[in-house]
Amino acid sequence: MSGYVAAIAIVAIIGWVIVEITNAGRKKRSDMSDKEKAEMQKEIANLKSRIEVLEKIVIDEKYDLKKQFKDLENDKVA
Repeated sequence: MSGYVAAIAIVAIIGWVIVEITNAGRKKRSDMSDKEKAEMQKEIANLKSRIEVLEKIVIDEKYDLKKQFKDLENDKVA
């Protein structure tokens, strides 16, 4: 029975920590100035565009073919 109590206590503590972290994040965002928010939004937009480029590279068939050739070369026994 004490195992269940310990498990419930651990889950409650983890839940409390998650709530505190979430609240701290909200407070930090509300304390940001408009300039900081604009800079953050600009940085997020830049990161999204970089991710799109990376997705295009990885999805490209040529990338996969080059990777397969490289894997074959690495598997060779010298």
